[in-house]
Amino acid sequence: MSQLLSLAVPENARSVQFNTPRGVFAALDMAPSESTVRGNTALLVPGFMGSKEDYLSILPHLSRRGVRVVAIDGRGQNETGKASANPSYARDDMAQDLVAIVQEIDDRPVHLLGHSYGGIAARAAVIATEGDPSLWASLTLMNFGPASVSVWQQDRLQLLLSAVECMPLAAMWPYVRNNEVTVPEDVAQFLEQRWLRNAPEHLAAAAAQMLSETDRTPELSRIPIRKAVISGTPDETWDPAAAERMARELDAEFFRLEGGGHSPNVHRPTETAAALAGFWSASREAALA
Repeated sequence: MSQLLSLAVPENARSVQFNTPRGVFAALDMAPSESTVRGNTALLVPGFMGSKEDYLSILPHLSRRGVRVVAIDGRGQNETGKASANPSYARDDMAQDLVAIVQEIDDRPVHLLGHSYGGIAARAAVIATEGDPSLWASLTLMNFGPASVSVWQQDRLQLLLSAVECMPLAAMWPYVRNNEVTVPEDVAQFLEQRWLRNAPEHLAAAAAQMLSETDRTPELSRIPIRKAVISGTPDETWDPAAAERMARELDAEFFRLEGGGHSPNVHRPTETAAALAGFWSASREAALA
């Protein structure tokens, strides 16, 4: 489950909606600080049971480094909801959602980042578009592995799949919330409300995809796009060793963030932002060379 410790929103971040042919998507759009040189835009995709708010902790650090960030609620998540009248939560449709969103952003190509489950959709979007350089400046996979989740996480997802078919989300909350981390009361209330705003169909589809996803590393390795892999440790969802092997096979930059856990964007925001900004800057310079 995506984690969150604070709801503090930077002053230069605003809530927006992207009206696309595939539906309406909620987002946070944060401009760079005035004192920095504007760089490329980054599109941040949240993980399972997550939302755009998962990235709040790293927004100020990225802003100071001259990065514009668009963090989204994906289809079925938080303020986006179903997005359209006849939603599909299939992997390839979720990938097409990302393509539709980036086509509405006025600063392209974007640096695409997918966290955890978001990595499935982000990877699929790059593969489906063959790394179209008019859309993507780079791809970063954060706490995401080459294929399905760990055996331990598979058991939890199977339980969730069984429950979501027969229980209301409110009844499930006591069993899915993270009781190991104490958070401020406003955060606890937000996490519960965010869970209740999930589309159950999205939860079921996402869990099934995390259980069945195959290794698409060979396909992705053939796409001529700069790539990075970030692995916060320890991580019980996708094995950090497998993530590192994937990075080598992709010829991708690899960043291990000790103590970052499954959400280094939350637990190591300064280090995560530094790794991302450095990678994005190098990608931009390489594109201009």
